[in-house]
Amino acid sequence: MCVFCKIANHEIPSKAVYEDDQILAFLDISPVTKGHTLIIPKQHFDNFSDCDSELVKHIHEVSKDLVKHYQSILNPKGFNLLSNMNTAAGQSVFHVHFHLIPRYDENDGLVLLFNHDDSVQYTKEEINQLILK
Repeated sequence: MCVFCKIANHEIPSKAVYEDDQILAFLDISPVTKGHTLIIPKQHFDNFSDCDSELVKHIHEVSKDLVKHYQSILNPKGFNLLSNMNTAAGQSVFHVHFHLIPRYDENDGLVLLFNHDDSVQYTKEEINQLILK
C-alpha cells in the first residue's frame, strides 16, 4: 500500500486541515512555505488523469476554500496549485496529490522557472493535431 493510502486510512499520522469521505488535505512534512498543503483523494489513483472529473472538481472546490481560509490566517501574497504527473514532471509519490502552496515573496522555498525555448516550433500539421476536437 502506498504511503498516501496509509495516510488517508489514518495508518500514518498527518496534520490534517480538511477531511471528508472523499479527500484528505494535510500539511506537507517537507514544506516549501508555511501552509504548504497536500490534497489527496482517499481512493488510490496514480495521477490526476486517472481520476473521475467530479473528484477533481471536488478537490478544486476544497482547494479554493482552503485558499480563502489561509488568506485570512497566513496572509500570503499568492498561491500555487499544482500536481505533477509521472517522473518526468517530478512526481515522486504515485498517488495523485495536489500541492497548495501559499506564496510570500520571490525568495520563499518554491522556484518555478518557465524558460522560453526558441527551438520549439510547430508546423501547421502539428498544430492541427494538437487541437482537441
